Amino acid sequence: MKIAYNWLKQFINTDWEAEKTGELLTDLGLEVEGIETIESVKGSLQGVIVGEVLTCIKHPNADKLSLTTVDLGDGNPVQIVCGAPNVAAGQKVPVATVGTILYDSNGKEFPIKKGKIRGEDSFGMICAEDELGLGNSHEGILVLDKQVKAGEKVANIYEIETDQVFEIGLTPNRADAMSHYGVARDLKAGLMQKGINLELISPSVSDFHVDARTLKIAIDIEDKNLVPRYDGLTISNITVKESPKWLQNRLKSIGIAPKNNVVDVTNYVLHELGQPLHAFDATKIKGNKIVVKTLKAGTKFTTLDEVERSLHPEDIMICDADENPLCIGGVFGGLHSGVTDETTSIFLESAYFNPVAIRKTAKRHGLNTDASFRFERGIDINFVKYALKRAALLIVETSGGQISSDIQEYYPGKIQDFEVVVSYNNINRLVGEKLPKDVIKNILASLDIKINSETDHNLGLTVPSYRVDVQREADIIEEILRVYGYNNIEYSHKLNTSISFTEFDKEKYENLLANQLVSQGFYETMANSLTKPDYARNEESLREEHSVVMLNPLSADLEAMRQSMLFSGLESIVYNINRQQNNLKFFEFGKTYHKYESGYQEDKHLVLFVTGNQHKSNWKITDQKADFFYLKGVLSALVSKVGIPKLRTKPTKSSHFSEGIALFDGKTKIADIGVVKRAILKSFGIKQEVLYADIAVQNLFNKAANYTMKVKSLPKYPSVKRDLALLLDKNVLFSDLFTAAFQTERKLLTDVDLFDVYEGKNLPEGKKSYALSFVLRDEHKTLNDKVIGKVMNKLQLTFEKQFGAVLRG
Repeated sequence: MKIAYNWLKQFINTDWEAEKTGELLTDLGLEVEGIETIESVKGSLQGVIVGEVLTCIKHPNADKLSLTTVDLGDGNPVQIVCGAPNVAAGQKVPVATVGTILYDSNGKEFPIKKGKIRGEDSFGMICAEDELGLGNSHEGILVLDKQVKAGEKVANIYEIETDQVFEIGLTPNRADAMSHYGVARDLKAGLMQKGINLELISPSVSDFHVDARTLKIAIDIEDKNLVPRYDGLTISNITVKESPKWLQNRLKSIGIAPKNNVVDVTNYVLHELGQPLHAFDATKIKGNKIVVKTLKAGTKFTTLDEVERSLHPEDIMICDADENPLCIGGVFGGLHSGVTDETTSIFLESAYFNPVAIRKTAKRHGLNTDASFRFERGIDINFVKYALKRAALLIVETSGGQISSDIQEYYPGKIQDFEVVVSYNNINRLVGEKLPKDVIKNILASLDIKINSETDHNLGLTVPSYRVDVQREADIIEEILRVYGYNNIEYSHKLNTSISFTEFDKEKYENLLANQLVSQGFYETMANSLTKPDYARNEESLREEHSVVMLNPLSADLEAMRQSMLFSGLESIVYNINRQQNNLKFFEFGKTYHKYESGYQEDKHLVLFVTGNQHKSNWKITDQKADFFYLKGVLSALVSKVGIPKLRTKPTKSSHFSEGIALFDGKTKIADIGVVKRAILKSFGIKQEVLYADIAVQNLFNKAANYTMKVKSLPKYPSVKRDLALLLDKNVLFSDLFTAAFQTERKLLTDVDLFDVYEGKNLPEGKKSYALSFVLRDEHKTLNDKVIGKVMNKLQLTFEKQFGAVLRG
C-alpha cells in the first residue's frame, strides 16, 4: 500500500523527516518496506524559468529557425535559437537554461547545453509542453500567461510537487489503516507516546447541504445481511472534465492515473478515508431506483474491462428498477453505467457490504480491486455517510454541479462498538514487564479506545467500530504493546535454557545437510506451500482429486497446497533466469500435501535444483556444464554425510523426468533424481536443462537413526565392468533397459548404470544414444573373458530384440 507523505501531513502536521516517520510507522506495526521520492513531473522542472521574448528574427542561415533574444529576469538577455513556428516577440515562454536536465517520455535524460546551431550561439531552449512533461503537444512552444514575471520558476506556475511515498506492507488484520487518514491516526498515537501531541485533522463536511431537490433516486435493499448499510445521493449539472492539478498530483503520487474529476474524487476519497465509492450516470438508472439484490446463476454482465462475466447467485448486484445489473457491488463497475464525458448527473454510492460475500465474489471472478481489497477486510461502517458527504463536496467543487437530493440512507441495524474487559495483571504478564497504569490509559485514549469502567485490577473498554480486528483481551494488550514499543521492553541479559535429550535430532541433521549444500555453492530457498491447482491437473504422476484445496483462496495462483515441490522451485528458477542469472543451484526443505480417502497426509522433502554451469565463471576454471552425474555426486555426498552407505540404483517411476533414476536403501526409496522433462520446462518458459532431485527426508532420517554399521569381508574375487553404447528410439526409457538386463542375467549381474545420454547432431531422427555400464561378479571364482563375453552378448541380443537397439561403434 502506498502512502504519500505530503498527503499524510494534511491530517497530522508533523515536521519529521520521512525516514524517521517510516521508522515509527514500522514500530507501530505498519511496516515501511521502502520510501520512494516521486515528482509529479520528472525533474520537477528544475532550471526551467519564465522568459520574455524581446526580439524574434529569422535565422540568417536556416529558413525554419528563428533567432530570439530572451529576458530571463536577471537583466542579462540571452540569445536562443528556436525551431517552433509560433515563437514571437512579446511572448512569455518556459526556458530550459544551460545545465538543466529534461526527460523524455521514457525517462531518458536530455541535458541542455550551450551550443551553436547553424553558426549562431544558443544559450538554452524554449520548450514545448511535451518537452517539459506537461502534456503531449509538440505543435509549438508553450506560451504562458502574460501576467507571469520573467525569471519566475515554471514549477511554481504549474504546481509541480515533490513527495516521498511510503510502501507499507499492510497485514490483513489492519483494515483500519488502509487509508492516509487511518495511517495518520496510528502515527498520532505513536507520536503521543514520544511526548509529541499533535491534532488529528479530519476533512470538514460542515458545508454539506442540498442545493435543490430535483433528482431523487430511491434505494431498495433486499438482504440486510449482505448489505448492512447503503447510502446514496444525486449530483446534477456537473461538467465531466480534467481534474485540478492538486487532485491529479495526489493520485499520481500513489501510482493512480487520473481519469476525470468525478472518478478521481471517488479514488481520492477511497485512499484518503478508506471508504470505497461508486458514481453511476443517473440517466442510465431506469425508474430512478437502485435495487441491491442477487441475480440468477448464469446471468451475463459486462464489467468495465469489457469482459462478459457469468454471475453467481450470491454475487451482490446493484440494479435499476427493471433489475438490469449496473455494477457488481463492492467489486467492479459495469461497462454501460459509469461516468463518461457526456454525463451531466450522477448517483453517488457509499455502502458497507458483507466482507465474506465480497471476498467470495472477487475470488470467483478473479478480480482484485481497490474497493474489494477494503470491503473484504472490513471498513468502518460509521464512515459511510461522512465519506459520501466528503466526496459530494469535492465533486461539486471540481465539476460545478449541485447536490440535487437528500441522502437516501439504509441502515436498519446499527453495529455497536465492541466491549472488552482487560486485566492489568494480564497486560503485565503478556508484555513482560509492569507498565504504569497512566501509560496504559494514555495509550488506550490515543487509540480511541474508551474506558467505561475501572477497578484496581481491570478496565472495561469500548473499542471503536473501525477496529474490526480488536475484539479480545489479547488484542487490546497487543495494541498497547505496539504503541508502547516492542523496542522499549527491557529484557534480561541472562540466558536461560533447558537441555533436551532425543535419540535422534532431526534439526541437527537438517542443518548438517544444509551446511553441506551451502559449502558446495547451493542457495536455500523457501517457497509458498500454496500453489496453482493446474500443476496437479497437468502432471501425470499427480492427481487433482488428491489436492488440498483452499475454501477461500487469496488468488487463483494460491488455491491448492502443493503435491510436488518441483513447480515452486521452477518458478524460482525462471524468476532468476529472467534476471540474467543462468547458473543456479538451489535447495529447499519443505512439505507436500495430499488428500486421500484415508485422510490428509504431509510428507517432508529436501529438493535440489541445478541448471547452467557447475561453478561461477573464473579465469582459472573453464566453464563446465552441470549434468546428471554432478547432481548424483552431490546427492551421494549428502547420503554419506548422515552415515548411510552407497544406495542401490533403480528406475524412477516419477513422470517429472525425461531421464532419471531412483535411489534405494534396501526396499526404502530415498530419492528420485533426473533431468526435468522439456515439456514441463517449456510451460515455464525455461530453455536450458534443469536437473532435479527429490529426497524423502523422513525416510533418509529414519534410515540414519536406525543405521547400524555392518562389517563384512571384501569380495574375494574381483568385479568386472563393461560398457555398451546403444542407439535407441527416443521413447525407450532407462527403466526398461534396467529391468530387461536383470531379467536376462540374474546370477552374475550386480549393477546397471546410465552414464551418458546424447541427443543431437549426427544421430538419425527420433533416435538417442545411451551409454550403459554393467558390473559383473562371481562370488566363487574369477570371471574369464569367455564368460564375460557370453553375458554381454546375451544382454546385447536382448536389447536388440526388445528395443531395436543398435550397438554404436
